[in-house]
Amino acid sequence: MTDTSPTHFLVGGAPEGFDAHILAQEAQDRRGIVLYVARDATRLEAMRESLQFFDPQLPVLDFPAWDCLPYDRVSPNAEISARRLSTLAYLANGGIDGRLVVLTTLNALTQKIPSAQVIAQSSFVASVGRQIHEEKLRQFLVTMGFTKAATVIEPGDFAIRGGIIDIYAPGHPHPVRLDLFGDVLDGARYFDPETQRSLKSIDEIRLAPVSEVILSETAITRFRQNYRIEFGSAGQDDPLYEAVSAGRKHQGMEHWLPFFHDGLSSLLDYMPTASVVLDHQSDAALEARWEQVQDQFGTRQHALDQKLVAGTVYKPIAPDQLYLSPDALNAQMQGHRVLRLDPFAMASG
Repeated sequence: MTDTSPTHFLVGGAPEGFDAHILAQEAQDRRGIVLYVARDATRLEAMRESLQFFDPQLPVLDFPAWDCLPYDRVSPNAEISARRLSTLAYLANGGIDGRLVVLTTLNALTQKIPSAQVIAQSSFVASVGRQIHEEKLRQFLVTMGFTKAATVIEPGDFAIRGGIIDIYAPGHPHPVRLDLFGDVLDGARYFDPETQRSLKSIDEIRLAPVSEVILSETAITRFRQNYRIEFGSAGQDDPLYEAVSAGRKHQGMEHWLPFFHDGLSSLLDYMPTASVVLDHQSDAALEARWEQVQDQFGTRQHALDQKLVAGTVYKPIAPDQLYLSPDALNAQMQGHRVLRLDPFAMASG
């Protein structure tokens, strides 16, 4: 291991696969959170499998990147969003005692996210035997990005049938069925979405958002103001503006995330004392990511300037509003213990 600064180290001589042992050892030695930053999703999954081999008891969370391009017209996959929000909710609500590894990618780390305070406050708790306000729960589910469905199938779905409410919350192993007796929660249990059979009774359910865009009245007002400041007046030819103004979800609205929040954070802000382990070739991957973001922005901006695209013109926000540049990310990591993996560097000692 070669010391490159008081808190930044180069770790050499560990081939891919065995580097999971180093990660597990770092978590054991530090007795806290270790953030592993893979260069891509393939490496993240490989690290997950390797950690399972070296230390099956090690608690592991993952924070995947969106599965869409920067400045895309589509939203991230619902399952991806659920996994992201589940991890953020766990970190935001604290209670972490002992070792923990969080797996992420460079693409995910360089994208800004809602603050821990916002995620922690955007929750709903229901306990069996206690009063529950059905209309408030319904409004919470819509505001937090849940989708009303006839049958609950995937994370983010909810269904209401009389006194029965089915909810598939992010981070939960199965959907939960709430049985109401009047305005009291009479029972709660997990169930299999395919067979609809009950699996396990529970005493309490905690709900987190399923989208990083939270369509509260405050967020909608903030979006409208920011959008007009950035792009001028918006009319009926702007489906995004019209949908959000009406409190409706719109495909791709997450790409205007900064307009909905009073400031954004990074994943590092959720774990200020964590050790950071950077995958081999991270610097090259980081530069490539930033170049991709700038290229996508340039393409969208050119189309907006020239109005070359038929139909609704895409109005992109500046890259630094949603993404961290290489310099910005490196500055954020200065307060962390950082291990840079390089299997071809000479091992110390």
